[in-house]
Amino acid sequence: MKENRTISAAIIAVGLACLGCFIKAGIDDFANKDRRVNVKGLAEQEVEADKVTWPIVSKELGNDLPELYNKIGVTQGKIKAFLMRNGIKDNELTINAPSVVDLNAREYSDNNKNYRYIITSVITVTSRNVAQVRSIIAKQGDLLKEGVAIVDGSYDNPVKYEYVSFMDMKPKMMQEAIENAEKTAQQFAENSHSKLDKIVSADQGQFSIDNRDDNTPYIKKVRVVTTVTYSLKD
Repeated sequence: MKENRTISAAIIAVGLACLGCFIKAGIDDFANKDRRVNVKGLAEQEVEADKVTWPIVSKELGNDLPELYNKIGVTQGKIKAFLMRNGIKDNELTINAPSVVDLNAREYSDNNKNYRYIITSVITVTSRNVAQVRSIIAKQGDLLKEGVAIVDGSYDNPVKYEYVSFMDMKPKMMQEAIENAEKTAQQFAENSHSKLDKIVSADQGQFSIDNRDDNTPYIKKVRVVTTVTYSLKD
């Protein structure tokens, strides 16, 4: 009987010890559950655009519509020949149908202009060889010698540079952004006399692709910012 009481007491003691451990773990978890650090990680990289879209705009003004169509056809032929001489391939060209504006048909036209019709032609070059197209853009003044005046595309038809290989660099930039976030969190933990624990949450990051500046739109700045939350422990 005495032996049974000893065994029971030992079992109770072990049970109380385990219960104490569980209670302590629960208290520690409760005390530490709000001990988190929320940090942002940044990764940036400058890249050269790998696609260019160049709309080449030309106009003819006059009163004889058939004659203007003939003129715009000749102009299109000269522009196409100029591009082909400089290495542009046929599959990189898109020639849109000319558009016509009849000034007399405008409701508020004063009809005092020396011409009635404006015909606009747009030939678009789309290429992955950005350096080549940029060199041709610099030579477009040669068309003036052939009597062809290129109209500034302005807001309607600007030269557009893109970076379409973005997806290839996305995983590496995400990794870099998370590593930078971890460095920031580690420094915070050291400053607060804590240790960095596991990641509680993380977002996929927001990517942006912008021109480096207004003067070099063919150089892009790729940027990602990710937010990571870590738990802290003593």
